[in-house]
Amino acid sequence: MLFNSYEFIFCFLPITLVVFFGLARFRLVAVATVWLLLTSVFFYGYWKITYLPLLLISVIGNFYFGKYINLAKTASKQAKVLLWVGVCFNLGILGYYKYAGFFVSSLNQLLQTTWDVPEILLPLAISFYSFTQIAYLVDAYRGETKGNQYDLLSYSLFVIFFPQLIAGPILRHDELIPQFQKLRNFVFSQKNIALGLTLFTLGLSKKVLIADNVSPWVGAVFDNADNVSFIEAWVGAFSYTFQLYFDFSGYSDMAIGLGWMFNIRLPINFNSPYKAISIVDFWRRWHITLSNFLRDYLYIPLGGSRRGEFRRYVNLVTTMLLGGLWHGAGWTYVVWGGLHGTFLAINHGWRKSGLKLPALLGWVMTFTAVMFSWVVFRASSFNDATELLKAMIGMKGIVLLSNWQSLLPGLKEIGVQFKDAKELIYLPPNYNQSIILLAGLLLAVSLLPNTQEIMQKFKPTWWWALSISGLALGCLLALNRVSEFLYFQF
Repeated sequence: MLFNSYEFIFCFLPITLVVFFGLARFRLVAVATVWLLLTSVFFYGYWKITYLPLLLISVIGNFYFGKYINLAKTASKQAKVLLWVGVCFNLGILGYYKYAGFFVSSLNQLLQTTWDVPEILLPLAISFYSFTQIAYLVDAYRGETKGNQYDLLSYSLFVIFFPQLIAGPILRHDELIPQFQKLRNFVFSQKNIALGLTLFTLGLSKKVLIADNVSPWVGAVFDNADNVSFIEAWVGAFSYTFQLYFDFSGYSDMAIGLGWMFNIRLPINFNSPYKAISIVDFWRRWHITLSNFLRDYLYIPLGGSRRGEFRRYVNLVTTMLLGGLWHGAGWTYVVWGGLHGTFLAINHGWRKSGLKLPALLGWVMTFTAVMFSWVVFRASSFNDATELLKAMIGMKGIVLLSNWQSLLPGLKEIGVQFKDAKELIYLPPNYNQSIILLAGLLLAVSLLPNTQEIMQKFKPTWWWALSISGLALGCLLALNRVSEFLYFQF
């Protein structure tokens, strides 16, 4: 079941809300909590019922690992053994379902063997709920869960709560479980419903009005990487850069909005990442909860910056390589992670030198580096990524639209080719309007306020109600072409 579907918006969500607050109204708080857990389980199982047993085994197993780590003395040998067994339990499940095929395929290429590559169906959200629970076990080992009365019901809801289950945000136990234990969060709030619906609608509009509309332009280019020209490759790269941002940040806005409806505050996951003026700044703004996880549970345990500059750079690259591999079982994801690790190391080295770039130049360099790395991230293979990048830097020649020739005199004399749009078959059909739209999106993500900044100005007025209602109507009319969120594949 998708957030951007009629079944979710007009059936699942209203029924879940009405019954939840109806039960709470009669002081049946425990029953309301069970109801929310059961609906979350149903939400997950609706995708594919065969995914469900693995999720439940994972949740129950991790609950008891955490419980016995809690009972052991903090940082004791017994606690450490339980932690390692628990982490291996999670990584074993994740490794089998997500990486077994990739591992065998890579060995076949390396050793020239012909072992059968297992075709294993990837369970939905396995990376997200695995990381969430690994973080919980580490926190338990550190003694951060001692004194907290987490029962199986509260813990299960922490992991399975439907707004954040499929694609995050990646939460820590202390960000969510205490909220389920506060009685005031079971009291119906018109204000929070209004806030939640507004934020949900803004996120939905990002998905169905922007991301889904540029999606065909992305597929046309990336599915034909060997044949695209300079201008086509750039249009494809810009399109994917915006598709991924509006798709994923739209999902996060919808998840946070759904949380508000249940009086639950989920952490923000995006803060205008394309306004970043450095790669360090970018990772403080993009997929914030994943960045925090990588920092707290990988980078710092590896030593962080405590063991000298060289070790710091090694730790940065190692952390981002693993972050890339978390996204998917493929060498393109590993290379993408390696690129960002290298960018971060260079950025930290530059900052240490004391030199500063003008903000505008820093923004241009950061946005360009991020967009080039997205090409690697999106490409089906490393060869496709290489072909697209070669086209973008002019190694296959520079080709522009013929109707631009009068605006760019003199370029033909230095080897630039101008072709009619009919020859550039991988451009969007209405290419002029499409390029103007991409330029508009670039201005929007770099200059306009983000969703959180817009919501700070929210007031329950008629103007807001009419504006959001109009936006919601436009979104609902576009739901005839429902598509999954991009991060569901991770």
